[in-house]
Amino acid sequence: MELNELACHELHEKLAKKEITSMDIVKAVEKQIAATEKNIHAYITIFDDMEEQARKIVDKLTSGQVDKESLLWGIPVAIKDNICMDGRRTTAGSKILHNFIPPYDATVIEKLKNAGVIFIGKTNMDEFAFGSSTETSNFGPTINPSREGRVPGGSSGGSAAAVAADEAILSLGSDTGGSIRQPASLCGVVGMKPTYGRVSRYGLIAFGSSLDQIGPFSRDVTDCAILLNALSGYDSRDSTSVNRPVPDYTKALTKNIRGVKIGIPKEYFIEGINAEVKKAVERAIETLKKLGAEVVEISLPHTEYAVATYYIVATAEASSNLARYDGVKYGHRKEGTSIVDMYGKTRADGFGKEAKRRIMLGTYALSAGYYDAYYLKANKVRTLIRQDFEKVFAKVDVIITPTSPTPAFKIGEKLDDPLKMYLSDIFTISANLAGIPGISIPCGLTKNDLPIGLQILGKHFDEEGILRVAYAYEQISKRGFYGL
Repeated sequence: MELNELACHELHEKLAKKEITSMDIVKAVEKQIAATEKNIHAYITIFDDMEEQARKIVDKLTSGQVDKESLLWGIPVAIKDNICMDGRRTTAGSKILHNFIPPYDATVIEKLKNAGVIFIGKTNMDEFAFGSSTETSNFGPTINPSREGRVPGGSSGGSAAAVAADEAILSLGSDTGGSIRQPASLCGVVGMKPTYGRVSRYGLIAFGSSLDQIGPFSRDVTDCAILLNALSGYDSRDSTSVNRPVPDYTKALTKNIRGVKIGIPKEYFIEGINAEVKKAVERAIETLKKLGAEVVEISLPHTEYAVATYYIVATAEASSNLARYDGVKYGHRKEGTSIVDMYGKTRADGFGKEAKRRIMLGTYALSAGYYDAYYLKANKVRTLIRQDFEKVFAKVDVIITPTSPTPAFKIGEKLDDPLKMYLSDIFTISANLAGIPGISIPCGLTKNDLPIGLQILGKHFDEEGILRVAYAYEQISKRGFYGL
């Protein structure tokens, strides 16, 4: 195997033994990007100083600028383009920020710098994370590496595709309604949304502030745990960050899940779910039973209201967050005859169709006379959804569902039908509304070799629990089959 095809923990072992250097890994990644990026378009910006970063890594280790205990030093990592990096263009996939260069690092970037990673570039995404297919990007769509002509999912499609295409060892994404887990499922990689408040949002360009969470993409569960270790922790600059101890997630990676109680919600195995997806997930559940887990049927009765609730809360928060993009302080500007005219022209020219749609929906939901009928009511239903999970987690340890109701769909198939596109996240958005952690891991392939994802949801701050189950299943599936 080429170095760019290995997992982070495998590369770290070789680095520690001095069998390879970080420059070797960088050159392998650069070679792969040169060969495949024109067909995948995983990146908006590729940094031209990767080799310089690699040359400096040894000096940083020697001088103490990098944590010598880090398992990430010398590892190339891709960053979703809504996470700010000092001096690096950060666009959020939008024309209105096409020339924005932040003067500061997001907290997660500071943490990764301290861990000694090498930054590859900024990955493509749906504009402001508004989408489930990475087709709304101002920079053009990303293509699923599994099949030409298929979407990689969204909004973090570029980050998922970069790992799946071996153009990155690891990557960061953000998840507001499934934007890490759904593309992980469609691209056949591991993707995790941590508990809301576990990873700092400081420096993340906001979509829905009560929903957004940064998380990792990786090739396997071990790498996911390693990257989550580096990202997690309290940050005083983020008012929603939770100050509680961070465990070593790699210690949760045992093959023993005997006695673990797994809940299967009947509301997630609905009419309309792709038959091959349903079969693969059911096969994975049977595998977990044979590994000693106890499987019980559960009910999350307010699931049917999740999509409607999410698209009121999320668009309302998006409308508020995007009000700052007016051409005055930074980003794209279109001159006008007055300041009001300039606002209108800038926003009309700078925002894409989906961004405008969500701004209008959110503004309507927050407007006088409609706030109580829509936004306030949606938040009440959100409480009921969260309470559903709390009741169930009093009885089970984790919940298992499909990640996506379908495998990767064709580019353009749902772009002109917003409702169909929104339903792509039907199995993931409840976790964001409730603030709980979730992970998607590969659990099979369709007859056309399209990846299928298994979603594991856990209690607040029990990332260890879902990683434990994910790892146990992964070790079985790595033997060359997806079920016993």
